[in-house]
Formats: sequence, C-alpha cells, structure tokens
Amino acid sequence: MKLVCSQNSLATNLSLASRAVSSRPNHPVLANVLLVADEESQQVKLSAFDLSLGIQTSFPAEVEEGGRLTLPAKLLNDIVSRLPEGDILLEEGTADNTTDASHVVTLTCASGRYQVRGMGAEEFPALPLVEDGEAIQLSVESLIEGLRSSLFAASSDDTKQVLTGVHLTIQTDGLEFAATDGHRLAVVQTTNAEDGAEVSKPAKGKGKAAAKESPVKESAEALDVTIPAKALQELTKMLERQMGDSVTVKFDQSQVVFEWTDQRLTSRLLEGQYPNYNQLVPRQFARQMACDRRLLLSALERIAVLADQKNNIVKITLDGVNQQLTLSVDAQDVGSGKETIPAQITGDELDIAFNVKYLMDGLKVITTSEVQMQLNSATSPAILTPLGGVKMTYLVMPVQIRN
Repeated sequence: MKLVCSQNSLATNLSLASRAVSSRPNHPVLANVLLVADEESQQVKLSAFDLSLGIQTSFPAEVEEGGRLTLPAKLLNDIVSRLPEGDILLEEGTADNTTDASHVVTLTCASGRYQVRGMGAEEFPALPLVEDGEAIQLSVESLIEGLRSSLFAASSDDTKQVLTGVHLTIQTDGLEFAATDGHRLAVVQTTNAEDGAEVSKPAKGKGKAAAKESPVKESAEALDVTIPAKALQELTKMLERQMGDSVTVKFDQSQVVFEWTDQRLTSRLLEGQYPNYNQLVPRQFARQMACDRRLLLSALERIAVLADQKNNIVKITLDGVNQQLTLSVDAQDVGSGKETIPAQITGDELDIAFNVKYLMDGLKVITTSEVQMQLNSATSPAILTPLGGVKMTYLVMPVQIRN
C-alpha cells in the first residue's frame, strides 16, 4: 500500500470512523480501524465496527499502490490529528531496525515520520449488509429534525433494552419518531422533504440495481423499527456535516443501514415490542397554559440550582386569576426559591410537581418562542407542545407532592 492524502482529510475521516470503535473490545482487531486503498477509484475507505454500530467513510487520495490493513484507531487518530497541515505519504513496509514488514505503516509529513504497527485485514469483521430488505429514501432535514427532538427522551438504562432506542415509523406524509424512558415520552412528526418516502423492495440477489429499477410506494407500516440511541446520536452528528439532501435507508429484521454520499452507518435493531405510546397521551384536558419558552426555561435553570440540592423536584402553581405561573423549590436545611412568570392560563388553579431536569430537557429541544402545557390533575401526565414549528408532543409524568 502506498498513497498520498491531505492531513485534513485523513484526520477528519479517522475521527468520524473512530466513533464506532469499541472502548472495551472483546477482540484486539475491534480496537482498530480498517483502511482500504483503492488504486482504481483513487479512494481511501475507513471502517470501524463494534459488532453493533458500524461506520464507513471514504475520501479521495493519490493511491499509487492499493491495499488493506487495520491500524490502532486511537493511536492513529492521536498522531494524525497533531500532524501539520499538508500532504501525508502513507506507505506499508518494513519497520525501522527490523526485517519484519508485516502490517507496519509509515506516515511521512513535512515535519517528520511515524510508524504504526497494525493487524491483517482478514481478521476484521465485515460490516453488515442488507441485501433482501427494504430500501427507502429520506430527507436529511427531516431525519435531523426528528432525531434532535426525540433522542433526549430515550432511556440510558441498559436493562430496559427496547427503551434505549428511538422508534421510527414511516407515515403517509412523513416520519414519526418516538422515545421514552418510562417517565417521559417524546413523539415527533416531520414531513418528508422528498414528498413522501419512496420505498422499494429489491429482488433477491439483485441488490441496488433492482431497487432503483422498480421503486414501489409501500404502506405507512413499511418502516417500523427501534434503533439504538447511540447509533442515532452518531448519525445525527454525521448528517449535520454532510452536504446531501437525502439518505438511503435499508433495513431487515435485525439491521438498519444509512447511506449517503461517501458515508455509511450500520446498526443492529433493538428486539422486542415497543410500547403503544399513543394510548398514553390524554385526548382531553381541563387546564391549559401558554407562555414564553425562554422565560420559562431561564426560570427553571435558576431554580434548578436549589432543586439539585434536594431531589430535583420543582413545584408549579397555575394561577388563572392573575394569569401567572409560579415555580417554587423548598430544599430543607438548604434554602428555598420562587419565580413567577406571566402566562395565559385557562382552567382552575393547580399545584403540580415535576422533575426539573425533564422539563428543561424538553424546553431545550423546542425551538419556538412560545410553548403550551396541557394538564388535567396533579397526578396525571402533562403535555408540552411547541406553538408552531415541528409537530412535537412531549409527555411528562408528574411527581407526587408530599406535604
């Protein structure tokens, strides 16, 4: 292998692929990144895989001699990211002061020369392919919008399995994203910029060609999968940096693959039945409140300083007579705090308490200037929705107030 590439291209793509490298690999090769240089296409392809999440990215280079091997991801990333800008000559060959030529790469730049020892490419597991599953085209804008507004509500508790992901469903006019940790639920509906997702079922053994030749509109249930939040967080970061308008999504019963321009992300799907979240959302409300989102968020952030000293609980009082919302915290032996903001309130007065972090998380992903809260009682779920903007429903379970 022998090639010349820019330091910036190598560093950027290494950083990207390294996100799929396991922090605790159960096999030494999984701590490596697979580097494939193709003389014909004049491209370098980098792949990393932790057996659940896989990332593949490619970039142009002057490939004099093709080849493939794996190199330690962290070590290589740390070296390349610190090299000066300019061209890097990357060459496989013999290590200095030895006759051993197996899997040693020399990096030569304007200021110096580094050697890194890797492992054979034959030991690196292949990234999963979806040959006979379904393929759909989704807009980048819709994906990013939906993921940003739902990912925060997924569970971080690995024992809850299916709740550690986001449930993605295709509808006739767009996408629905749902995430819950058992205490809160975020449901987001976005319109697909591609004027409805195009769904195709490739014929067995014909792969991409068949998918392109016979695109078929499928039912709204064509995509109904739960994808790990970790994979979707990486997908969001990658999509935010790419220039394309659409992403091809391929999936079967166990895997999902996202492909665009020169990049690819693969992930296993989470097993198990996702909760029927639609039945959790109340249809009628006895009380309603609307206020300035930033005013409410700022007040919560201030009062959270005290709430954090006790149990993270903030009490909210709806005062329809004075048209104001009062936030209060009483942290025994520490102190107390109270904030009042103007609001448009309908319905009887109500005292209700929430985990302050849950309220702030929801308000941070909402981008509209005003937010609405709909409630029934101090023990039933409250619904936060943006007034205008993305169609989002954020359900939060209240905390019982002990007098």
